[in-house]
Amino acid sequence: MKVLSVNLGRPQPVPYTDQAEGVTGIGKKPVDGPVRVTAPGLKGVGASGLAGDAVCDLRHHGGDDQAVYAYAREDLDDWERELGRSLANGCFGENLTTEGLDLSGALIGERWRVGAELVLEVTSGRIPCRTFQGHLGERGWVKRFTRKAATGAYLRVIEPGEIRSGDPVEIVHRPEHGVTVAMEFRAVTTERELLPRLLVAGEALHPETLAKARSYVAAPGA
Repeated sequence: MKVLSVNLGRPQPVPYTDQAEGVTGIGKKPVDGPVRVTAPGLKGVGASGLAGDAVCDLRHHGGDDQAVYAYAREDLDDWERELGRSLANGCFGENLTTEGLDLSGALIGERWRVGAELVLEVTSGRIPCRTFQGHLGERGWVKRFTRKAATGAYLRVIEPGEIRSGDPVEIVHRPEHGVTVAMEFRAVTTERELLPRLLVAGEALHPETLAKARSYVAAPGA
């Protein structure tokens, strides 16, 4: 299990975002050399956890619970076959393109040591948006991505550190609750009846997901 590439993005003007300044950092490219990764701060204030990486729409992206986004090369390869086009590392807006990790089967609260110092914790799957669809240029992409549910994983920073392409990834903690990234994603998108089952993951859940699960339990018909 390893990091194939570390990918950073810079603000670019595009016609397909509703970000106030009309820019996005979704177009990420692999970089050479080490990149420092730290907790960026609360959502709405903090952006990316990776030094030099742009997160432009702080309403929906960035912050401590979405500090790093990882996507598996194996899932990109599967999309290549389905879409009939090449997909470079970073093209889904991921900071880390990984090899050998089952991100859909990763558990909420699972912890990874990446390289010598960095420890990350899985928080949620990625919800597709209009900017993602516009960036890829695929019609119906939001629905298609949601249906496939190979979302990659958002992570928070537990211990900061430097990372680079080729760094090994070691799973150093796996909770016993069984709540996977795929289950969490389905619960907040297409299968809301799964929301109560997420609660066993507790505070490891993304705070917004935890609030949704608690609200559903309190008023399931709402």
